[in-house]
Amino acid sequence: MSVGIVVMGGSGRMGRMLIDLISASPEAHLVGVTEAPGHDWAGRDLGEAMGGAANGVPVTDDPIEVVARAQAVIDFTTPAATIAMSELTAQARAIHVIGTTGLTVEDIAKIDRAAMHATVIRAGNMSLGVNLLTQLVRQVAASLGDDFDIEIIEAHHHHKVDAPSGTALMLGEAAAAGRGVALDDVADRARDGITGARTRGAIGFHAIRGGDIVGEHDVLFAADGERITLRHAASDRTVFARGALRAALWGQGKGPGAFDMLDVLGLR
Repeated sequence: MSVGIVVMGGSGRMGRMLIDLISASPEAHLVGVTEAPGHDWAGRDLGEAMGGAANGVPVTDDPIEVVARAQAVIDFTTPAATIAMSELTAQARAIHVIGTTGLTVEDIAKIDRAAMHATVIRAGNMSLGVNLLTQLVRQVAASLGDDFDIEIIEAHHHHKVDAPSGTALMLGEAAAAGRGVALDDVADRARDGITGARTRGAIGFHAIRGGDIVGEHDVLFAADGERITLRHAASDRTVFARGALRAALWGQGKGPGAFDMLDVLGLR
């Protein structure tokens, strides 16, 4: 059976990629697309909004009806929009695939409450490569002692509004888990001026913003006399869209719970 999917924020770069990917998939179809109130696309047929022929897929700024008819929602939007949608997907028992970044601890707690009623799949990065990298970072961090300093360097396009990236935080969490500590206790996100010597055991973060960089992440393990660098570079955003669609299909029949891409990819 074809899985009915709602795409949030369809006019954005990721939204358009998801629309194209789902439209071409034999396993899924578009039920609807959401946009913010007042957006030019709201209230129109999706095909016409995208400059083509009508295709019968509605674009709405009131997602209640389309979510009620869908099996899954794919969401790469903003924290506020994601939290609001999590309440709807919980009521509709629809799968909520979340690629939104910049979520706070309080936001995640609200999403986890929604996961008590529906399947929620949330990841800072939906690509296979990054999730494999996350596993490697955890293993290396567990194998190396505090003699190795850990630094995470991430680069993205100049439109990105949050830092560190969701992927960088995923990698930081993996490194901290490997060392058996909480990331919040060891994260060092800003250095400027006379900061003093580096704190032993800290996990440093560095954000680069420029041009059209899709996403690059390096995890550096540095000790006296040697360095290890684990790296992932994305050159095409469709890797994230493909991962999100895979998650929406994987979640069918899973029931309530909070999952991530490690579950989807069988890497847990």
